[in-house]
Amino acid sequence: MFAGIVFALAAGLMWGLIFVGPLLIPDYPGTLQSAGRYVAFGLVVLPLAWLDRRRLKQLARKDWLEALKLSLVGNLLYYACLASAIQRTGAPISTMIIGTLPVVITVTANLCYGHLEGRLSWRKLFPALLIIAAGLGCVNAAEMQMQGPEFDWSRYLTGLLLAILAVACWTWYPLRNGIWLRAHPQHKAGSWATAQGLVTLPLALVFYLFVCGQLYWQQPEFALPFGPQPTRFLLIMLAIGLICSWLGTLCWNAASQRVPTVIMGPLIVFETLAGLLWTFLWRQSWPPLLTGIGIGCLIVGVIYAMRIKPQPKVSAL
Repeated sequence: MFAGIVFALAAGLMWGLIFVGPLLIPDYPGTLQSAGRYVAFGLVVLPLAWLDRRRLKQLARKDWLEALKLSLVGNLLYYACLASAIQRTGAPISTMIIGTLPVVITVTANLCYGHLEGRLSWRKLFPALLIIAAGLGCVNAAEMQMQGPEFDWSRYLTGLLLAILAVACWTWYPLRNGIWLRAHPQHKAGSWATAQGLVTLPLALVFYLFVCGQLYWQQPEFALPFGPQPTRFLLIMLAIGLICSWLGTLCWNAASQRVPTVIMGPLIVFETLAGLLWTFLWRQSWPPLLTGIGIGCLIVGVIYAMRIKPQPKVSAL
C-alpha cells in the first residue's frame, strides 16, 4: 500500500508539469504544443512497440480504430484544449477545473453505467459537488483580483470553456477505454497503452503539419516549423512527452497494481496539487488565501465523493 501511494504521488508530480509547460512557451499556440508533445510521446513508444510486437499483432483492425479514436480525443484534443486554456486563464484555474475529473467521471458513470455497476446516491453526492463548486469559485475570485485594468474577459471566458472541454475529453476517454478493456480481457493493459501511443505518432505528425499550415496562413511572421525558440520548444516537448506521457503513466500503472481501486480515485488529486505546486514555484509566490481555501475545498469535495459507496443493484425478480 505504501509503495503504491508513493508511485501515485510520483505520477502526480510528473503529470503536474503539464500545467507549467504552456507557461514556459506562451508564444506557442496550444495546438502546436499538443502536436509536439505527442510526436515526442510517439517516438518514445516506438521501441516499446517493437518489444511488444507479438501481442500487438493480435489486435484486430477495429481495435486499432478504437485506439485511434482514444488517442485523438484523450491525447491530442485534450492537451490542445488544456494548453490553450492555461494560456488564457492562468494555470491555477485550469488546474482546479481539471481537478474535478474524479467527481465528473463518477457522476458521468453514475448516469451512464449506474444500472450495471450500482448507483451513487445523488443526495450524498450533492454536498461534494457543492464544496467543489465553492472551491472553484474561490480560485476564480483570487485570480480576478490579480488581473489589471486591461483584463480581457472574452479571452478568459474562452479559456474556461476550453478547460471544460478538456474535462469532457478526459471524462469520455477513461470510460470508453475501460469499456474496451473489460470487453477484451485477453489483451494486457500495457499492450493496449502501447498501441494507443503507437497510433498517436502518425496522428500527431499529421496534426503538426496541419497546425503549421494554419500558422503559415494566419501568422506568417511565426517561425516554422519549431517557432521562435526552437531549442526551448523541442526540449520542453521532449521532457513532457517522456516524463508526463510515458514515465508518469508507468508510475500510475504501478500504483494501480498495489492500491485498491476505491482508493485510486482520491489519489488523482495528487496531479492537481502538483500542478498548483509547480505553478506557484514558477511564479515564485505563495498562493493567495482565497486560492488556498479553494484548494482545500477541492480536496475535501473529491475525497468526500470518492468515499460514497455505490448502492447495490436491484435484481429483477
